[in-house]
Amino acid sequence: MSQRRLDGVVNMADVRERARRALPRAVFDAIDGGATDEVTLRENRAAFDRIGLRPRALGDISHRDISTTVLGQRISMPLMLDPCALARVCNPDGEVAVARAAGDADTIYAVASASGRSLDEIVAAATSPLWYQLYMPADREAMGPLLDRIERAGFAALCLTIDSAVLHKRERDLHNHLTLPLRLSGRTMLAAASRPRWSLGYLLGGLRRGSRLEIGGGFRALEAISRTVEEQAPVTFRDVAWLRERWKGKLVLKGVMRAEECRRIVDLGVDGIVVSNHGGRVLDGTRATIDVLPEVVEAVDGRAEVFIDSGIRRGTDIVKALALGARACLIGRPYLFGLAAGGQAGVSRVLEILRVEIEQTMALVGCATVADIDRSLVHVSGDGYRSPG
Repeated sequence: MSQRRLDGVVNMADVRERARRALPRAVFDAIDGGATDEVTLRENRAAFDRIGLRPRALGDISHRDISTTVLGQRISMPLMLDPCALARVCNPDGEVAVARAAGDADTIYAVASASGRSLDEIVAAATSPLWYQLYMPADREAMGPLLDRIERAGFAALCLTIDSAVLHKRERDLHNHLTLPLRLSGRTMLAAASRPRWSLGYLLGGLRRGSRLEIGGGFRALEAISRTVEEQAPVTFRDVAWLRERWKGKLVLKGVMRAEECRRIVDLGVDGIVVSNHGGRVLDGTRATIDVLPEVVEAVDGRAEVFIDSGIRRGTDIVKALALGARACLIGRPYLFGLAAGGQAGVSRVLEILRVEIEQTMALVGCATVADIDRSLVHVSGDGYRSPG
């Protein structure tokens, strides 16, 4: 059934539309929307459109390889999955389905700290490396046992989110009466009756033969998100230094949006930086991440790997980001929409569409491997480039 619901899906806009049909409006808006006027939400996309590609001619692209390495781990393509806490609300299988799809695609999945499925379930389902996303809690005493548990579970990296220390205003959610502590209002649940498949999955778990009855699973997922958001605290350089000393594995900071802090961040021993504005969901009016990426790459100067998310909807976007210095990209909304539209198969369809687009774009700009992608392949409006012809 999931596969049939994906018939005719050929791009991210199609996936989004299938998710819109599958989800109650309040849930769809909670994923699709951004902060206040949603200027940054729109700018994240518009900025990619302002970047032009400059194809190389006459290159040998007869044998192509789009694989790359991230923090020493080889993955099949320069695309990973962002931590997104609403997975269980989209589909009963939630993060378990996402982990399986990431494993099938041989790429990395960053698991949200407010997951609707248990870590044991997610780890058991995974066949490719997992990162664990961490919000710094106000109670630092709780950190030790949590870090020990993450380490024992075998997560390949810790991804500390630093850009959402206080509550943000999302007006779509307010109009839909979806407020903290997160809960679906009676009016919203009544509206959800028009989505019976979603409603049963949210309340009882999966509908497949042999699936486990999970009464109230969707409500518990929203409660976990609420607890995580309410308990998080601002992150300081001192906190990062403490975490670097305590956590011996790879450490990634997510939410960097200016170059000035990067040298100090890297001096603390951070292994990776994600240029991210949370997809425009936290602070409206920030610059698009693709516009910020070059200055962060320059400031880091090869001492850590730089990644980017927010606004990525095409394989061309990913090639543009790599040309401007990103090691790899991450997506959030697209795979959540895929999950809502078709479960694990929907996430896999999203990854396959983007994989094909990455390979096609690389071939058409004259790159046989990811290593062939460089700054000469793009023209950014206002960067002063003039053709010698």
